[in-house]
Amino acid sequence: MLVSLLKRCGIKLSLNDPRWGHKPQGDHKAQEGRRPGEGPPDLDQLWRDFNARLNRLFGGRNNGGGDGGNGPSGRGDMRGASVTAGVVAVIVGLIWLASGAFIVQEGQVGVVTTFGKLSHKTGAGFNWRWPYPIQAHETVNVSQIRTAEIGYRANVRNKQPQEALMLTDDENIIDIQFAVQYTLKDPVQWLFNNRENDETVRQVAETAIREVVGRSKMDFVLYEGREKVAVDVHQMMQKIVDRYALGALITNVTMQAVQPPEQVQEAFDDAVKAGQDRARARNEGEAYANQVIPQARGQAFRLMQDAEAYRSMVVENATGNASRFDQVVAAYGKAPAVTRDRMYIDTMQQIFSNTSKVMVDSRAGNPMIYLPLDKLLQQNAGNDNVGNRSGPVQVPTPQSAPPQDVMQAMDSVRQRDSRSRDSSRDRESR
Repeated sequence: MLVSLLKRCGIKLSLNDPRWGHKPQGDHKAQEGRRPGEGPPDLDQLWRDFNARLNRLFGGRNNGGGDGGNGPSGRGDMRGASVTAGVVAVIVGLIWLASGAFIVQEGQVGVVTTFGKLSHKTGAGFNWRWPYPIQAHETVNVSQIRTAEIGYRANVRNKQPQEALMLTDDENIIDIQFAVQYTLKDPVQWLFNNRENDETVRQVAETAIREVVGRSKMDFVLYEGREKVAVDVHQMMQKIVDRYALGALITNVTMQAVQPPEQVQEAFDDAVKAGQDRARARNEGEAYANQVIPQARGQAFRLMQDAEAYRSMVVENATGNASRFDQVVAAYGKAPAVTRDRMYIDTMQQIFSNTSKVMVDSRAGNPMIYLPLDKLLQQNAGNDNVGNRSGPVQVPTPQSAPPQDVMQAMDSVRQRDSRSRDSSRDRESR
């Protein structure tokens, strides 16, 4: 702005000005006639020219004076100096007011203070405040995801033992490395309530993890409880941060590495392998049990069904026999002779159907013919398997008579049949 005003007044602050460094006693026209590069212009003459131009610009008059009519009088010099001072003051004031302008980027919040006290907050965009020392501002990035690393720095190999080593509930030492991600939910609290906020968050995270691990067993933290530990640390950190009015919001807790100390790492590896072998053996046993138990249950169910079927069969047969016996008794009461004949015939049919010998009663010729049907059946079965013989089966005639006991049995059967038929005819005649 000052440079533009000087250009408007016609003043050129350039080393190529032919009047730069000339003495005031020299001829002004001679100085103007000099070529560039012959010497620096006269500073006093430049100042007088500057005042004269300001007087002409703001309506002043030049009353003339010495130095060939080019130098102003003392009164004109005073007036020109006052005008120059006013212009400079105005320019400085404008520059001072312009210094109060500031721009807040997207995702940031501007916090304005008046003499060190909170005044107001501003959003994204162009903003203005009273310049220093009246007001000041500070921009806070509320959308940035900040990270606090506990137990390491930038890389898990760059360990921090004083932070990573901690004691469990069963008095074992464990090495934990994790990271905490958080954002700012209240920039005013973040700026004015605490000092060294990032370090405070790191200390809060370390305090929370030590409390959670101190209440847990080592195996729980190493294996199945890692997610549970992260969730508990997240909740506890948020409570502590809210209690401190830090203005931060914990978004995520990530467990980077959870392991025993390096001095006992091999022993823990052996224990882990033993645990894996035990789990594998248990899984194999459970698989075998899952295979055998259903088969045993199926067999037991089949045996129960067979037993139930046998029981039902026996009961039904017994019930049928009892019912048949009742029917026979009733029929015998009505016609005893017919019932006896029927029973006799059924009994003989059952006996003859279960014997391997066949007795044929012939009244003409030989009274008894013996047919070895069992041998004939075997011979027929052999003929069917071999397939070498065909045609009717010839029954051999026995050369010898039946045994005497068989004949006596047949005679007794005939006598009993005749007696039963005679008794039945007598009853029917009556």
